[in-house]
Amino acid sequence: MDNATTSNIDTIAKTCIAVRLRLLNRVVTNVYDDALRPLGLKASQLNLLIVTAWLGLARPAQVCEILQLDASTLSRNVKPLQAHGWLEVVPEEDARSQPFRWTAQGKRLIEKAIPAWEKAQQQASELLGSEGISLLDKAAKKVGMSQADR
Repeated sequence: MDNATTSNIDTIAKTCIAVRLRLLNRVVTNVYDDALRPLGLKASQLNLLIVTAWLGLARPAQVCEILQLDASTLSRNVKPLQAHGWLEVVPEEDARSQPFRWTAQGKRLIEKAIPAWEKAQQQASELLGSEGISLLDKAAKKVGMSQADR
């Protein structure tokens, strides 16, 4: 390798925002996944259940927009939640849209998950510190991804 390539590789390895965000995401997600594992739940699944509960009747396009998911990822993530009885599809004339809602079983699961989520939230807060959380909030608002604003 020539010096320019080596220098570019070094720069990317040390400064790439995407790499650092993905690493941070994996570390924080693992905190939540570990806390939720005894319930048979992952952080991504809890997030989908919470958005569904928040919406009442969740339309796939709306959920995709809120969670920044593509339709195939959403479909893939909804299937296991349906299989566990936590979500149910609501039949409509247009079968392509297939809205869904949480079930009584899904509500019970969320109620059981709250203490585990609180524990994970505390661990993630300690890991990131108040300055890290503040910076995360600022960055999310800057790119228009604040859940509180939705």
